[in-house]
Amino acid sequence: MRGLALIAALLLPGTAAAQAITAANYTDPTDRYGHRVLGAGGEWGALTLNLDDGTTRRVTLPDTLVFEDIAPRLADLDGDGAAEVIVVESSLREGARLAVYGPGGRIAATPHIGRRNRWLAPVGAADLDGDGHVEIAYIDRPHLAQVLRVWRFRDGALTHVADASSLTNHKIGWDFIPGGIRHCGDAPEMITAVSGWSQIAATRLDGGALMSAPIAAYRGPEDLDAALTCP
Repeated sequence: MRGLALIAALLLPGTAAAQAITAANYTDPTDRYGHRVLGAGGEWGALTLNLDDGTTRRVTLPDTLVFEDIAPRLADLDGDGAAEVIVVESSLREGARLAVYGPGGRIAATPHIGRRNRWLAPVGAADLDGDGHVEIAYIDRPHLAQVLRVWRFRDGALTHVADASSLTNHKIGWDFIPGGIRHCGDAPEMITAVSGWSQIAATRLDGGALMSAPIAAYRGPEDLDAALTCP
């Protein structure tokens, strides 16, 4: 009877330990999209997730999609102590979208930009307004529209929060994305360039709106990374 009780307990929902992602990387380089916004590479057909039980999980996209990105980003988006994975997926017809993956596959995604060869460059993820939920920021079309967009991850879904124009973080052909999110004061700040590439901006999410201010001159991408260090 004790043995049967033990088996029953192990089968109860919620008793088994959930798998957690410890690392992620893109695999299967492909040229089926051919956008080349990140230079000669930067387009991938699959994502490999390493799990804490020693196993791996492989996500293979259909031929209509590619991962168009420099690297997957790990962040605990739901506060459960385990990381989710943030990626950029591009449709061969509808352009890029931001997506979130867990051990079981894709959890949530933003809409595609809507047109082929239109991309987005992630800025980072953090609880930007102190409400207890993590926001994810990216620049929508950093070479064209140059709009900072912020989405909140809550209850397994992404909800649009706010936008700010005239900001960017990438030039065509760069195989890197400078800048990001810094934690220097009472609230996180998103570090990007101002359109025109003459200044660096720090942007905060305050009261549901994005507030930007120039903080330094821009001379090269290394200045954006240097601005992540607190003054």
